[in-house]
Amino acid sequence: MSAVFARPSLWRRLRPVLSGFDLPILAVVMVLAMLGMVTMYSVGYDHGTRFVDHGRNMVLATVLMFAVAQVPPQRLMALAVPLYALGVMLLVATALFGVTKKGATRWLNVGLVIQPSEILKLGVPMMLAWWFQKREGQLRLLDFVIGALLLLVPVGLIAKQPDLGTSLLVLSAGLYVIFFAGLSWRLIVPVVLLGAVAVATIVVTGDALCQPEVQWHGMRDYQKQRVCTLLDPTTDPLGKGFHIIQGMIAIGSGGVTGKGFMSGTQTHLEFIPERTTDFIFAAFCEEFGLLAAIGLGLSFTFLILRGLWIAGQAPTVFARLLAGSLSLGFFTYAFVNMGMVSGILPVVGIPLPFISYGGTAMVTLGLALGMLMSIARSRGLMQR
Repeated sequence: MSAVFARPSLWRRLRPVLSGFDLPILAVVMVLAMLGMVTMYSVGYDHGTRFVDHGRNMVLATVLMFAVAQVPPQRLMALAVPLYALGVMLLVATALFGVTKKGATRWLNVGLVIQPSEILKLGVPMMLAWWFQKREGQLRLLDFVIGALLLLVPVGLIAKQPDLGTSLLVLSAGLYVIFFAGLSWRLIVPVVLLGAVAVATIVVTGDALCQPEVQWHGMRDYQKQRVCTLLDPTTDPLGKGFHIIQGMIAIGSGGVTGKGFMSGTQTHLEFIPERTTDFIFAAFCEEFGLLAAIGLGLSFTFLILRGLWIAGQAPTVFARLLAGSLSLGFFTYAFVNMGMVSGILPVVGIPLPFISYGGTAMVTLGLALGMLMSIARSRGLMQR
């Protein structure tokens, strides 16, 4: 009788919650999280409570990941339209009544100050995945045009704030969904070629285009300056080019094996601006070297490839498109951050996932991982 009413062990109670989780992704995220904590302790020890706050943000992201992972993809799909509509309405409200800081109107006071554009990092790929799920089996060019409009509305509102970094993340997330939905290469190749020609033109004629009297239509002056600084940061080494120059010096000074934990001179003498946020990769390379940077890159590569594998095994069009977009979203974060710190991309203010300090970005990453886990779990449960 006692055996019938015996309380189950802790493992038996946790097993239904943990079953179906993708262990390879959990493992690589734990590695990235540990690297983030070690790096934050080193570069942020004299930044007040940055290390403690970073740990708290990681715990919050982990809780959200496990919570969202319990939600079936079908329910995530039901949330796509309301989340997208809420995000767009909040962006419109931000444009009309938003809080302006340092010349940018990105925040909205609704009792507490929020940044609505963060909602669209997940809301846009969910909405587009929902749209193409509904059009499954009958896709026409018009459907892709409507998908593009669904994407361009929030991207335009975010870019107008202005917030180039977030608009780039939202744009790329939506483009990934459209690409995986089956957009013809006949439409993709011309756009890629035009982009390549534009980049080549800027590089070749950079000196002329970067003259103060030359206006770049569709771009603000500070955005033009970022591109021109990328082409030749030495034109303003103590101003606009300072970030890029100091980042490259720190990366180079680390060498193959780095200067050692808490021993980075560029980092701790405060030559690296934003060393706990956007430019933390420079500090990481200075202290741990090229080999550690390669290991970090391989960890992100494994996470992305594993996510794409989950997308390929997903049971529905919505789940496949969403998982594919979320997986390549990690690529966008990592590639753009490492590229701007290394001096091969303009500085746009995108954090390095799990490494950079930032509560909002960490929450978004936790939710994205939870959705990816949910899709992986749904496949595992269906196979049973």
